[in-house]
Amino acid sequence: MKVYTNDIFSFLRKLTFRKVFNAFLVLCSYYITMWLKRPVQWGVPFTVSIEPTTACNLRCPECPSGLRAFTRDTGNLKEDFFKKMLSELGDKLMYLIFYFQGEPFINPNFLKMVSYANKKGIYTITSTNGHFLNDTNAKETIESGLDRIIISVDGTTQEVYESYRKEGDLEKVIEGTRNLVKWKKKLHSTTPHIIFQFLVVKPNEHQIPDIYRLGAEIGVDEVKLKTAQVYNYEKGNELIPTINKYSRYILQKDGTYKLKNALVNHCWKLWHACVITWDGIVVPCCFDKDAIHKMGNLNQQNFREIWKGQQYNVFRKSLLKGRAKVDICSNCSEGCKVWS
Repeated sequence: MKVYTNDIFSFLRKLTFRKVFNAFLVLCSYYITMWLKRPVQWGVPFTVSIEPTTACNLRCPECPSGLRAFTRDTGNLKEDFFKKMLSELGDKLMYLIFYFQGEPFINPNFLKMVSYANKKGIYTITSTNGHFLNDTNAKETIESGLDRIIISVDGTTQEVYESYRKEGDLEKVIEGTRNLVKWKKKLHSTTPHIIFQFLVVKPNEHQIPDIYRLGAEIGVDEVKLKTAQVYNYEKGNELIPTINKYSRYILQKDGTYKLKNALVNHCWKLWHACVITWDGIVVPCCFDKDAIHKMGNLNQQNFREIWKGQQYNVFRKSLLKGRAKVDICSNCSEGCKVWS
């Protein structure tokens, strides 16, 4: 197993006693919850995903942004709201993930917000389709202090790449990644940790060896393979890989598919993490893409009121009683192994 020393150091140097103690409280409350079979919640989440925008330039077939299929409001995260959110949670956050739906770089103030979080001593991550990493943006990304960037590269030839990344341009993604690598060297920066993420689907599974070669040739820090979520999987789906270990789904004797992992009646994400949409809606996790399960609104309440409030308590209780009955859990990868 390869150890990424610079990335580990970037994370460790931003830890504080307050962050570690909060994480300890969260972990303890999670295990006490499993023991008592009723929700106990101490501390606040030490991982938050915040949505820079719902807009996206691509049209990926299993993504609400790509399908332009949201029922909720769409828009861009505002700086003043972002700073208000950090004033409540920033001193407890171990990770801040600038991603939910949409392409983060479409928000014109995205890198300003990354820089602000970096100055507050928070480890920052984003995920991008890589189409906006021109020379200027690549340089500003390095200068922002972003700790980790995940670039989606789901094919090593244009034909295979665009079979999932509809309207995408592989050469532009490769050029953007080269820009990042170049400026990282020029500015003598150890950050961000650059990851090529390869979403394994049937059309691209034969290119798994090639993505490792491409990553090494460009000079990215890491290549990760990710299993793909598909919405209509029960009767099969053209995206489900034929290589079993890269699939979240398993073929049954009757010809239908089911999730590999059993839906146990607890979920670590409900204790240590949450998602905040661009307009301040708090939702339980990244599988609630349309923000159906609204735990509260940060424009109307402070975060602790929401986190300790009735809506969250009711949702946690329902999950403990039967996770399979919770709609957003029915296609959840929690517990699935990510192969790399």
